Amino acid sequence: MSDAPIIQAQHLKRTFHLGRGASVAALDDVSCELREGTCLAVVGESGSGKSTLARVIVGLESADSGTVRIAGTDVKPTTARRQLRERAKLVQMVFQDPQGSLNRSLPVAATIDEMLQAHRPDLDRAGRRARTLELFHEVGLTERHADAKPAALSGGQKQRVAIARALAAEPKIIVLDEAVSALDVSVQAQVLALLKQLRAEHGLSYLFITHDLSVVRDIADDVVVMRKGRIIERGTVGEVLDAPVDPYTKLLIASAPRPGWKPRRGLRDALLGEAQATDA
Repeated sequence: MSDAPIIQAQHLKRTFHLGRGASVAALDDVSCELREGTCLAVVGESGSGKSTLARVIVGLESADSGTVRIAGTDVKPTTARRQLRERAKLVQMVFQDPQGSLNRSLPVAATIDEMLQAHRPDLDRAGRRARTLELFHEVGLTERHADAKPAALSGGQKQRVAIARALAAEPKIIVLDEAVSALDVSVQAQVLALLKQLRAEHGLSYLFITHDLSVVRDIADDVVVMRKGRIIERGTVGEVLDAPVDPYTKLLIASAPRPGWKPRRGLRDALLGEAQATDA
């Protein structure tokens, strides 16, 4: 773990134009850093801008203004194959639904083999097969899973395939965009434990996008809270979750289900009123 930032995002702005003069600011002067070897959680409700932030950071979308640097290199959207390959060696992304990266008609090992062909030209077919099985074993899957088609796997197993695919490029950073939110609680806990293990073994850095505060304390070191395209609170997990300052952060924490949790009558309305007052 290091205090040196491996990702630096500075003053990012991104506005989506909806037609008829309407627009929404998905990112409104957003700046954040991911320290090398740590996990930064980006928290907020749907529409807060957190996924747009992730996509701009990895270069899948353009910012209207601002800069992103990964490992000291400026990030800009590109279609150049060489630049895309170099970026993929730095950062990979795991999405909420892994189905999009899996061909329904092929065994799931094919998606790993495809990645290895791109990033491990030193491996022949047998070498890629051996490496694929190593990666499947690393994420808790077997050769039987590797040779199965997507329809034969559970949601948790398919997400493990997506993680194995990301690892195949040997990146320094993995961006996880709601990567556990579609899983049931027990499977979610298993995947979070796997992610923590992989981070320790490979020295990975994680940018963890989520709306679920219950997983943040388990996996993250630092956290930023987004609302309406802006960062409204930031700090270590302990600082933000144990002593929140912004009324909206207090609302998110108060609304998060937990063992023995019961909603307090009137609390949500009171905190939401405070949050709305700060917008005025």
